[in-house]
Amino acid sequence: MSILSFQNVSKGFGTGLNRAEVLKNVDLDVKEGEFVAILGFSGTGKSTLMNLIAGLETPDTGSVLFKGEAIKGPGPERGLVFQSYSLMPWLTVGGNVGLAVDAVFPKLSKTDREDKIDHYVGMVGLSHAMSRRPAELSGGMRQRVSVARALAMNPEMLLLDEPLSALDALTRANLADEILDIWEQDKKTCILITNDVDEAILLADRIIPLNPNGTLGEPVQVTIPRPRDRAAMNDDATFKALRVQVTNYLMDVGIAAKVEETRALPEVTPIHGVPAAVKKAQEGGIEERFLAFSKLHKIYPTPKGPLTVVEDFDLKINKGEFISLIGHSGCGKSTVLTMAAGLNPISKGAIRLDGWNVEGADPERAVVFQSPNLFPWLTAKENVAIGVDKVYPNASQSERQDVIEYYLERVGLADSMDKQASSLSNGMKQRVGIARAFALSPKLLLLDEPFGMLDSLTRWELQEVLMEVWSRTKVTAICVTHDVDEAILLADRVVMMTNGPQATIGKITDVDLPRPRTRKALLEHPDYYNYRAEVLNFLEEYEHGASPKSNANPKPAVAAE
Repeated sequence: MSILSFQNVSKGFGTGLNRAEVLKNVDLDVKEGEFVAILGFSGTGKSTLMNLIAGLETPDTGSVLFKGEAIKGPGPERGLVFQSYSLMPWLTVGGNVGLAVDAVFPKLSKTDREDKIDHYVGMVGLSHAMSRRPAELSGGMRQRVSVARALAMNPEMLLLDEPLSALDALTRANLADEILDIWEQDKKTCILITNDVDEAILLADRIIPLNPNGTLGEPVQVTIPRPRDRAAMNDDATFKALRVQVTNYLMDVGIAAKVEETRALPEVTPIHGVPAAVKKAQEGGIEERFLAFSKLHKIYPTPKGPLTVVEDFDLKINKGEFISLIGHSGCGKSTVLTMAAGLNPISKGAIRLDGWNVEGADPERAVVFQSPNLFPWLTAKENVAIGVDKVYPNASQSERQDVIEYYLERVGLADSMDKQASSLSNGMKQRVGIARAFALSPKLLLLDEPFGMLDSLTRWELQEVLMEVWSRTKVTAICVTHDVDEAILLADRVVMMTNGPQATIGKITDVDLPRPRTRKALLEHPDYYNYRAEVLNFLEEYEHGASPKSNANPKPAVAAE
């Protein structure tokens, strides 16, 4: 018998012309003890589906049944973990978990109550932090408290509404492994809302795609034997096949066709470009060692003395190369990038771009941050125009408009150029940020986790957009990322950094995969998982405390001078 059943459920919001149908004719049965992952794009109704199970919403039509009875409101038999931590800031870890224990077991003795709190806090590995308050915890630790609090209610069903999406890649992976270990202990029925394909395959018995139109796709059975090991799955044929199957389905139903080209980019010399006569005499310019990091250091003063964050970072990059910079949180990736941008002074060493030392910010080095930092009262077109007007002062107004509109079209915003930034989604705002950077015609494009604030599936879409636009410009680029697949997908070389402090380059992997690249093609390429294993193995080694000095032996980009 099913413990949970959706029977022809529909749910929408608003009235009249503003009415939006979120879920349509949903039929779903979940068996007792099953782990089900609901996977889909942002805005497809995943959280609405979860709220119906939790009893926080009621269906417009149809029925949602728990153990054969209609769900009429929240209940302790359905423990819910949200994306946001929702902890009481004035209570300790033990106090927050104690709230759940008191709500479900109000008559426990003091000793039994403390034993129960200790048990569930221990399950998520936070016994050492029992007396800390949320402000003293990392994001991953706070989400562990949320999981412990839900488990403390001893629910028959555990509901996980994107519990890991606000965390960095390493913390997310570690907490997913812990959730899997906890589930293995007592096999509670579990429903996970996620936008991460790998997470769904690692955790679930069954993956159910949620289509953009609010209907459910065909369920996918995950037949990988349990217990599952994240590292071993990289070599598992079933994992690879499932990854291709689910990824291709989601891309086919969710990612819109690429925008058609409707205009040609005018021949306009940017402000940092050389005059035409000089350009002709120096045609080609510097090709090798176009960008050079030489014995780069970043040292911050502290009350306990100087702290070296980055040490002996030495890298030579040829013109037109795309470099991915990856490593654990706190390893100095963004520090290197901000020094290259001229936004962070260099302590020792030098950065040379096209034969000149980097000193201060300049539009020849365009940066795309995690947050696009748009002016909310300006339109998409006006936000891009701010940089274009300064970089192309000798161009006509018509030529500048062509540059602006060309790049906005390339990132898929042909129909949204005149919309105010405040009315755009996060993904659309980041598209504007990418268009703005490319429109500056920079010598160097710097990307600091540009898709880090977006859900996985929106990231896929914008990665494709980025690759498409980059393939036309071949601008020299460095992308800081936590995402192994993103690093390989985008780059000619993946540069891996050791843990900080005193972080440096630990390994460099040349990615010899054909361009132009698509996610679909790479997932099926025979060498793709070898590159993936190389990067994952490096990150795992440094997660467990490898010494930078004993392990760092990167091969040089070009021969030493």
